[in-house]
Amino acid sequence: MISSFNGLPPFQAPEPIQVVSTFNAVKQDGVALPLLFTPLKLREVTLKNRVALSPMCMYSCVDGMINMWQIAHLSQYAIQGVGLIIIEATSITPNGRISTGCSGIWSDEQAVSLKQLADFCHTQGAKLGIQLIHAGRKAGYYSPTLDKSKQLHPSIAPEEHGGWPNNIIAPSIVPGWPTDGQSREATLDDIAQVVAAFGAAAGRSHKAGLDVIEIHGAHGYLINQFLSPLTNKRTDRYGGSFENRSRLLIEVCQEVRKHWPEGKPVFVRLSCSDWAEGGWTSDDTVQLAKTLVNFGVDLIDCSSGGNVPHASVSPLHSHDAGWNVPFSEAIAKNASGMHTGVVGGISDPHHAESILQEGKADLILLGRELLRNPIWVGQAAQALGVTVDMPTQYRRGAKPAPTKN
Repeated sequence: MISSFNGLPPFQAPEPIQVVSTFNAVKQDGVALPLLFTPLKLREVTLKNRVALSPMCMYSCVDGMINMWQIAHLSQYAIQGVGLIIIEATSITPNGRISTGCSGIWSDEQAVSLKQLADFCHTQGAKLGIQLIHAGRKAGYYSPTLDKSKQLHPSIAPEEHGGWPNNIIAPSIVPGWPTDGQSREATLDDIAQVVAAFGAAAGRSHKAGLDVIEIHGAHGYLINQFLSPLTNKRTDRYGGSFENRSRLLIEVCQEVRKHWPEGKPVFVRLSCSDWAEGGWTSDDTVQLAKTLVNFGVDLIDCSSGGNVPHASVSPLHSHDAGWNVPFSEAIAKNASGMHTGVVGGISDPHHAESILQEGKADLILLGRELLRNPIWVGQAAQALGVTVDMPTQYRRGAKPAPTKN
């Protein structure tokens, strides 16, 4: 039985829990499976297919605790055949949250509900990951979900509303978005505490039964801020050269690996380009990927943008389908030993399959597409001519309804 959390009664799972492993592709003699429905092995963890749910903030937590909304929201993707489900950006410290409604894993108590979620996902043959984050200068907002008045007018939450306006850190004091809070330059002690907190969060994630850790180094959050010369103007060992700007991420990877089993993979999400003059570039990403292979990183999750307001491309808006594919392709071609995943505007199963077939990525991450269409995996199987097994409970819906003559 899982202990209660957020005031909810305990959840009693049936014993024993039957593992049903839904939406496995059924192999047919002489017919090659589409790569989208083939397993992907990363260290000792095998994903049953190449479809992953991209982490997406729900802004629905109180004190960093995930609740029944996240449990229900994420569990549906396990039932519907997604191979890897990645929990939303989950902060390693209270002041690292993007908003007052973001999830956290800075305490053991917060891991209780993650264990419940992991146990259920595993019964469906899915793997569960978590994206670990410190938001840096983009931290401290009101939750746009819990306070709907902030959806169109985002603003920093004051202390009396659960915010931390006097404890927002950044690598340097550089103008950002007009709505951002007033940050202060992170001290060496701040940086050491961030590194240690990533490691502690990794340890809690392992104890909760999670399979994959993703370190969030994209979209203008703290690690991205350190990487980019546009937001890192430091003159100490964490600023200036490429090596110095990469130092925080490398130290985080090393600390995570101390607390995360050797047999479980580590991903890093990167904004592969700042889309701004003088900023981080695709060439920088390839160079970093070559380095991270040596620090226990298994896959680069390729996104872009979000670090500076004057960027020509934003990850929040729609662009051409698969606009980040060139970045994952560059890593695949030039960073030996590093797997790649790609996110951004991918919705057509044939397009997803072609990305894999052409060696441009190893994993397809879907975000808003799976919000719109949680049954995408089943529809992709049909589109690609793949027979898949369904949950026993759903098999009455396996055949389409009759049409009216």
